[in-house]
Amino acid sequence: QVQLVESGGGLVQAGGSLRLSCAASGRTFSSYAMGWFRQVPGKEREFVAAISWSGSTTYYADNVKGRFTISRDNAKNTVYLQMNSLKLEDTAIYHCAAARTQYAMVRDYSGNYNSWGQGTQVTVSS
Repeated sequence: QVQLVESGGGLVQAGGSLRLSCAASGRTFSSYAMGWFRQVPGKEREFVAAISWSGSTTYYADNVKGRFTISRDNAKNTVYLQMNSLKLEDTAIYHCAAARTQYAMVRDYSGNYNSWGQGTQVTVSS
C-alpha cells in the first residue's frame, strides 16, 4: 500500500478557488492511477475525479466537470485537484486514493482503490 497525505483545504467563498494536493509515499507512485473522492458526514462517499498512472487520461463526476481539474506530477509523487467556481455544495472532506492495481485505469468505483488519505476539509461559504 501507499501512504497518502492531503493538504490545501480551507474556507473559501462561493465562486472562489482552492488547490488540493496529495503527497504519496511507500510504493511506485507513477505506476498507479489516482482518484479524489469527497464525503459529507452522514452521506455516502462521492467520486470526484480520477487520473491514469501516466496522467494522460482523466475522468470527472458530472457535477464538477468544467470546474475541477485533476493532475499529477510523478516526479514529486503528488496528485492535485484544482477547484474553481466553488459552490456551497462542494463543501466536504476531500480524500485522495490510490488504485489497487498497477497500470489499471480506475474511475468512480471505490473498491478499485486500496489506499486512502485522511482527508482535508473544504468549506465553501456564501
